[in-house]
Amino acid sequence: MKSACLLLVSLLFTAHGQSRTHSGDAAHRDLDAIGAPIRPMPADPAIAHAISQISPMQIQHTIAALVSFRNRSTVSSKEKDLAPGTGVTAAADWIETQFKDISAACNGCLEVRRDSFVQPAGTGPNARVIQPTPLTNIYAVMRGSDPSQAARMILVTGHYDSRATDVMDTHSEAPGANDDASGVAVSLECARVLSKLKLPATLIFVAVAGEEQGLFGSKHLADLAKQQDWHLEAVLNNDIVGGNRTPGDKFQDPHSVRVFSESVPSNAPPEEIRRILQLGYESDSSSRELSRAIFDVARTYTASPVGASLVPVLEFRRDRFLRGGDHTSFNQDGFAAVRFTEWREDFNHQHQNVRVEDGIRYGDLLEFVDFNYVARVARLNAATMAELASAPPEPIDVQYPAERGFSNALNNTTIQWTGGPDAPADTRYEIVWRTLDAPDWERSIPVERLANVTDGKFSSTPEGQFSVQLPISKDNVIFGVRAVDDHGHRSPAVVPWPATPAPRPAR
Repeated sequence: MKSACLLLVSLLFTAHGQSRTHSGDAAHRDLDAIGAPIRPMPADPAIAHAISQISPMQIQHTIAALVSFRNRSTVSSKEKDLAPGTGVTAAADWIETQFKDISAACNGCLEVRRDSFVQPAGTGPNARVIQPTPLTNIYAVMRGSDPSQAARMILVTGHYDSRATDVMDTHSEAPGANDDASGVAVSLECARVLSKLKLPATLIFVAVAGEEQGLFGSKHLADLAKQQDWHLEAVLNNDIVGGNRTPGDKFQDPHSVRVFSESVPSNAPPEEIRRILQLGYESDSSSRELSRAIFDVARTYTASPVGASLVPVLEFRRDRFLRGGDHTSFNQDGFAAVRFTEWREDFNHQHQNVRVEDGIRYGDLLEFVDFNYVARVARLNAATMAELASAPPEPIDVQYPAERGFSNALNNTTIQWTGGPDAPADTRYEIVWRTLDAPDWERSIPVERLANVTDGKFSSTPEGQFSVQLPISKDNVIFGVRAVDDHGHRSPAVVPWPATPAPRPAR
């Protein structure tokens, strides 16, 4: 049984392009002639220990506590007749207390904040906020320990509001155990275990409101981040990560989590979209590179042990078919953001009044949540946050220099870039590439090794500018450049853009 599970994990990674076969003699292909297949990053012992502390029992406690507020409808903040200790406002206060307790345990390492605002009444027959309504996002900031890197931010979120069948119903039982107390539990568990670490970049742990009413809480927070010029490098949205365990469901996969990421950036202007299509970069948005970085982290931290493994399935779509989530708000403001969600949803247990009908149990109830699964998802989130916060900053101004005319030299590829702002002294760089039909990076080479490669060149300047030449044609591959430190922490890859005349894309 164990060997069969190991084979399954191997096949899942292979299915995402980590191991590929090609026709012909690979030794005669330029793209296979140098470098080596991508290998898992080395595990950081501090990160591995921290994520091992994530507790299914603590997750169960968190979800049960949120369920106890009975109905966390966003618009219940206007109700005056709710029983004491119920409703969305009481839930917000409880979440704030949890963050403050975590902060007290780490000697005040978290700055706990309330992002409160009044959502205006909507217009039209389908408005889900029909009068000005108070909303509150709760979040906690753990400042980076390195002053030169602390401006960099990685954020995890879930939404704490819930809903009944009627989205405007503020009184019927709406436990929202999976959708989305499970995501809030991930955010709180990440805060609890990562607060014990000292990480160079800043982490933000969030619970947003207003998702069911129209992503209002995440939009307000994303707009705030944009207005205040947060250097927000990654947003991990967890929504419906409870691993629904309906009795008799044979198709749920307790060892996979879907990671959705947008292709063309939501905020791309028309001229940038045209350039993306011309270059074949439809699958290289910053969000898509973030999803690949998550997959990279999973190879090291969650692919084993077998019984507790979790493999991210890279879903190359912004969200589920014709649906959306809070990461979309951040995408629309130009931030790299992805959504984690369980492999198979049961719609009898989402957006349903609690009842039994024709022998079927309806409602988003605690009994249908797999707490071990939520813990696995939390471990992947926490490992990703810690690895990204520990890695050097991404390279900037990654580009192909202008080329004139046609010659055999075009079978080589030159890439130039500048080191990320205040990159640590031990920052090194790695070139990665994949064939045009591959979903994930396949091969890599540290740039310093190019000096030993025929037709390979590497140069750098004291000002932190770098240039490489590789004996590989860019016609057949997508290239990327990522930063790596002496401990093996890796940034997401950044694809090169032609230096002229192409406009540079926004982050």
